[in-house]
Order: sequence, then structure tokens, then C-alpha cells
Amino acid sequence: MKVLLISNYPPDAQESMLRYADMLEHALRSRGVMVETVFPPPVLGRPSWLHGPWKKWAGYLDKYIFAFPYLRKKAAAVDVIHICDHSNAMYLKCAGKKPCLITCHDLIAVFSARGKYPGVRVGKMGRLLQNWIAGSLMQAKNIVCVSQKTLQDVKELCAHAPQNLEVIYHPLHWKYAPASREAIEAEKAKCGLTVHDEYFFHVGNNHWYKNRLGVMRIFSELRKFPRFQNARLVLAGKPWTREMRDFAQRMDLLDALVERVDISNEELQALYSGAVALLFPSLEEGFGWPLLEAQACGCPVITSNRPPMTEIAGTAAIYIDPELPEQAAEVIDKNADDFRDLRSRGFENLRRFAFDPSMDRYLDLYHRLIQANA
Repeated sequence: MKVLLISNYPPDAQESMLRYADMLEHALRSRGVMVETVFPPPVLGRPSWLHGPWKKWAGYLDKYIFAFPYLRKKAAAVDVIHICDHSNAMYLKCAGKKPCLITCHDLIAVFSARGKYPGVRVGKMGRLLQNWIAGSLMQAKNIVCVSQKTLQDVKELCAHAPQNLEVIYHPLHWKYAPASREAIEAEKAKCGLTVHDEYFFHVGNNHWYKNRLGVMRIFSELRKFPRFQNARLVLAGKPWTREMRDFAQRMDLLDALVERVDISNEELQALYSGAVALLFPSLEEGFGWPLLEAQACGCPVITSNRPPMTEIAGTAAIYIDPELPEQAAEVIDKNADDFRDLRSRGFENLRRFAFDPSMDRYLDLYHRLIQANA
């Protein structure tokens, strides 16, 4: 069996999608499968001097014009094609009559373009692109969703359910585990914290649904409770937005907040391991990898009382309304004595996301698609 994995355009730097394709490739190779991962080649978007609108439009030409003949040629030489990100659903045409599978991670961008989320605005070009993605996804016969929440969203989008529609959960993509005391202390030092300082932790980018300003608001309310009045908040990922900085200054929180940008897996592991809890009040997600990463490191999870967070974190989390900071802080304070128990329940929850069973399900699906196409 020869498998072609179609991953994402490298200049877009979509780290989680690139990690997902890389994880699949290594798992399939370890099972003796002939597999190749390909990317829409950066032709016009390669020069480092391209910036702003020029780079964006060069990327569009690379992905939506030049990529098609390249991917068709690659698809002709394999038995099954796996498009690893639904945002590349238009590449379904490159498969010809070969069996093809698409992984749908979430439909947040598609639904944003259709006005589902109040206050979220998408430009004309974005709406056109997301409509193209949605139309292409609706033509797919075989879709894997990363959560039941995403599966329900696909059913909402598609008038007729695909021929094969199922859920395969993500396993952890890296060997997260509780870090050593030395590693935790080293990360605290990088954050300007002492060994005895307690901190909440958040990791994410600045997309609206990550609710990073909401993280700050909840933390601001938490500091009003005696047990958390000296706590700090470490936010890792992308640099803060102007709105976040203005809020921190207005609420006199700058000394209590720590910004960490583009950290490594090892640093992330240590920050999870040393935290009082992960504060993850996302408004929308397709899966929510940080929930499992935190649990693998023995970090208690505080997250939103909505799917897929409830689906992924299971019984090993404190659930809050992400849009009611004062109420959320009260719930966290009320349940703070459960943090120790959440650690052990988090390890138990991880068993649902074991690596080998997830990868074996992909392999079984490839075989079934090939046999059905024979």
C-alpha cells in the first residue's frame, strides 16, 4: 500500500497541521507502510523579500494554481490520498478516481465566513475562500473528524452526510510527561518567577476563539480571592495584542503577567508541569490539544463548559463559562481543593487518546477505502 499525505503550504507556518501530518507519516512508516508527505510547493512565495499583500497573493497563486498539476502527478503514483487539513479540500480534484480521505479539524473559519459567530467579521476574499473550501468538503466521500463536535458541524454543513464519516481522536503528538523539578525551576527563572511563585498557564494564538483577553479577565477576577491574590499568569504562544496590553495596564496587571513567545516542546512541558492549572477558556475549538498536553504533564485543567472541551477533557477538568469572568473565578476558587485529584484523573483520561489505537484506525481506514475502490 502506498499512501500520499497532502500537508499544508510551508510558508503559512500552520504548526499544528504540519505536526499532524508529520505524526501520521512517522506512525505509518513504523508500521511498514510506504508513505510520502507532500506540500503545495512555494514557487512564487519562496523569496524572503516578499512581504505583506505581495506574499499573501503569491501564496494564493502557489496553493490554488501551481499546486494542482504537482499534486495530480503525485496522486497518480499511490493507492490512497489523505488530505490532512480540510482547508485544502479543493485538492480532492487531484485524486482523480483514487480513494481519498480528508481530515476535518474544525469548521470555525467556514462558519465565521457565514456569519455564525456574532461580532466576527470576514473580508470578501476570506468569504470566497471559505465558501470554496466548504463546497469542496461537501463533495468528499470520506471524512475523518477529530471530535464529535466537529462531526456534528460537518453534518450541519453538508446536506447529505458523506459516505464514510467517523471520528478519530488525536493522540499526543509529542512525549509530554511531568517535568523534573530542575526543568520547572529553570522555566520559572526565565519567566522572572521565584521557586515559590504560583502561576496559572495559558497557551494559544491570537485568533478570536482562543479568548486570550478572556483569560486575562478571568485571572483578574481570580486575584480578588485570598488564595490567588499573589498568583501570576503565564501566557505562551504568540505576542500579545494591543488590546491585551491595554487591558493589562488598565487593570494594573503587568507585574502579574508573563509573556512567553514561540516556546519549545521542552519549555512547554516544564510550564505545564509547574502550573497551578491550565486556564483554557476557549470559545470554540475543533479538538484542543493543550487539554491533553496539560493532563499528560500532571497539570489540572480549567476549561470551557462547551464542546469539544467537555468531550476531550472528560471528567478531569473544572468547567467554566468562558464569557462570564466573575462567575468563572468563583467556580475556580470553589473547586480549587480538587486540583490534586484532577491530576490523577487527567492521567486516567489520557487513556482514551492512546497513540497506537488512533494510528491503527487510520491504517484500517486506508485498507477499507482501497478495497472498496478495487
